Amino acid sequence: MKRKPFVLIIRDGWGHNPDPNDDKNNTIKQAKVPVDDMLMSQYPHCLIHTSGEDVGLPAGTMGNSEVGHQNLGAGRIVDQETVRITKAMRDGSFFKNTEMLKLADYIKQNNGKLHLFGLCSDIGVHSILEHVYGILDFAKKNNLTKVYLHAFTDGRDSPPDSGKGYLAQIEAKMAEKGVGKIATIMGRFYAMDRDSRWDRVQRAYECLTQAKGGRAKSAQEAMQQSYDKKITDEFIEPVCIVDQNDQPLAKVEDGDGVIFFNFRGDRPREITRAFVDDAFTGFSRAVRPKTYYLCMTEYDATIPAPVVFRKPPKMKNIAADYFSQLGLTQFRCAETEKYAHVTFFFNDYTEKPFHGEDRQIVPSPKVRTYDLQPEMSAYEVCDVVMQKLETNQYDFIVINFANPDMVGHTGILEASIKAAEVVDSCVGKILDKIKQLGGAAVVTADHGNFEKMSDEDGNPFTSHTTGDVPLIVFDEQNKSRKLRDGGSLADVLPTMLEMMELPQPVEMTGKSLFAK
Repeated sequence: MKRKPFVLIIRDGWGHNPDPNDDKNNTIKQAKVPVDDMLMSQYPHCLIHTSGEDVGLPAGTMGNSEVGHQNLGAGRIVDQETVRITKAMRDGSFFKNTEMLKLADYIKQNNGKLHLFGLCSDIGVHSILEHVYGILDFAKKNNLTKVYLHAFTDGRDSPPDSGKGYLAQIEAKMAEKGVGKIATIMGRFYAMDRDSRWDRVQRAYECLTQAKGGRAKSAQEAMQQSYDKKITDEFIEPVCIVDQNDQPLAKVEDGDGVIFFNFRGDRPREITRAFVDDAFTGFSRAVRPKTYYLCMTEYDATIPAPVVFRKPPKMKNIAADYFSQLGLTQFRCAETEKYAHVTFFFNDYTEKPFHGEDRQIVPSPKVRTYDLQPEMSAYEVCDVVMQKLETNQYDFIVINFANPDMVGHTGILEASIKAAEVVDSCVGKILDKIKQLGGAAVVTADHGNFEKMSDEDGNPFTSHTTGDVPLIVFDEQNKSRKLRDGGSLADVLPTMLEMMELPQPVEMTGKSLFAK
């Protein structure tokens, strides 16, 4: 390679919204982002797809950070877990799965209960309801009668008050199939933390194992109680559903079986460790039930629990692997919220760094929601990257700025404007340094989010979008070249290889975005 560094800057959640009717709630249109304006007016740019079949998801499914980073790091479209699980449920192989049958046997031998844990929305980022229904069918086929759903409500990838409707759909299916009851309800804020906020996870764990929490006579009553207090789905405090004697329907006890049905790995890890890890230190566990605890996918190779769907064999010649073979040096940086994305997911679910790959994590701020600190740790990420650029020791650098996504999820426009302006200034500093060093960068996103902050009725829009995202090539040597529209995240790495004048491995089936 004749020059360096080559830098991939991921503005996580920075999408493109062409609808002029959305301008007033489009963060990018409302913020002062002079660096982005300069990039879009002076450098080659295009729009790329980040959702549905273009990233290995079912058609129409919004993209997400895990899927996005895996596609970016692979340089090819990667079929996702949800597609494999759905196929197995539809072709019947799921019902013969060895781990599922072991789960059923354990429950029968111990006269135990089956507990379903997971996110109860149908958006397809972490879970889908078809998988819940498939597990209910499995329970019925195996004559498991004591079946309880512990519903983790969404309101982040789904509309903030859609949970009541989703739980009604699930209860209708339970009635139709004659199996299953909802036993507890809690917002993902508690049950699906991923940033070591153990006080939240402890509340979820104690509700699941000790029936600690609020009380309601039905799932619908529990949801309405929260809505009446202006608490939306994401933040619903743990609540137990009780029977006619005001006793909780179910808690997780010795001899029970658990299946966590989320297919995405980052958010089930903490609560799963609380159940299965002997060395767990997040909080003191008053009870530790002996269960058969089954994970739908491999959430983390170090979690000591069986898995229904193991990862397929590792892909060959992903970015990290290929650059390592060539003897090139790499650096990855993000704050806690997105650190796994630029390392574990970008490297095809590989925890250990490749030879020549260095990493630095910057702690995310400890605030309840990121509208309270929309700058998050962007300035600190920027400082770390600037220090590394100063040494000019790395050939390939990956940076993630979490703000557009994490602040976008709050649905609060004023905060997302601040987030955009902070990220824009940080990107500007980094690009100036790259230019000074004679390097080049690609600026893009893994999916959209904060370009749409409210829906048609003026309600907060807190989820990802399914639209395209901008991609800009910041490279003085390629400044006059044109890029093609219609590409996807799989095409980003091949584009960078062309900039680096490196051959593209045959396994990378993405295509360079430079117009031929």
